Amino acid sequence: MNTYAKEVSKGMRFEFGKNWQQFLASLNEERIKEAEKSLIEMLGYTTLEGKKFLDIGSGSGLFSLAARRLGAHVYSFDYDPQSVACTLQLKARYYPDDINWIITEGSALDEDYIKSLGNFDIVYSWGVLHHTGNMWKALHNAQLPLQNEGLLLIAIYNDQQFISSFWRKIKKTYCSGLFGKYLTMILFLPYLFLLNCAAGIVKYKNPLKQFSEYKKKRGMSIYHDWLDWLGGYPFEVAKPEDIFNFYQQRGFVLQKMITTNRNGCNQFVFKKMVIS
Repeated sequence: MNTYAKEVSKGMRFEFGKNWQQFLASLNEERIKEAEKSLIEMLGYTTLEGKKFLDIGSGSGLFSLAARRLGAHVYSFDYDPQSVACTLQLKARYYPDDINWIITEGSALDEDYIKSLGNFDIVYSWGVLHHTGNMWKALHNAQLPLQNEGLLLIAIYNDQQFISSFWRKIKKTYCSGLFGKYLTMILFLPYLFLLNCAAGIVKYKNPLKQFSEYKKKRGMSIYHDWLDWLGGYPFEVAKPEDIFNFYQQRGFVLQKMITTNRNGCNQFVFKKMVIS
């Protein structure tokens, strides 16, 4: 059992599902359309009609919903029971009794479970695999259900070396108990607020515009993303070239990549090539 696994067994893990449950209260048509738009832009399709779509770590269920609205047959799973409940809630709201959207509880680290799901045209896992406690195993498992010429869309935290080490300590403190959680929020929520005000001034000449425009980033909520960032533990990172090399060795070809030189995720779309 690695260090992360021992810590998770003691309850040192961010309550992702609880955070997503709160996010659902702000979910509206505009956010859903932004999620659909981000899927289309990353995957390079105009529709997902007839595609089999696997959502690893469905979280709020927003992107499973977006894929289903775009025509995909969707299979969603998450390790967190509350996240599963969020996804079920969205299905009940928009697609009750739909046989083309299946939702279960499962782990990205369970290779037998992953293999039992069958084959998919698209495997999607945005900002999930680095929270499993064994990122490289999760990255390996994520590509197992892909059929030949299928697409893998993942997002993994950028490795900033000592900066990443600093944030790992902050996240660990957040998840250490109620005192650590509220201490971290008191210290860092004002920092994140001011940082985004500064970004708004630079980008929009308006310190508050960054907040109103944030929903255009995949339909997400800035406050709930802040909490996810502060508390998102376990926490692992990788350099873009490490992810590229990892999948190249497994017969994948990079289709699209969006990188960052700051905190946040590098995004990748890989295509599984036919092995003769």
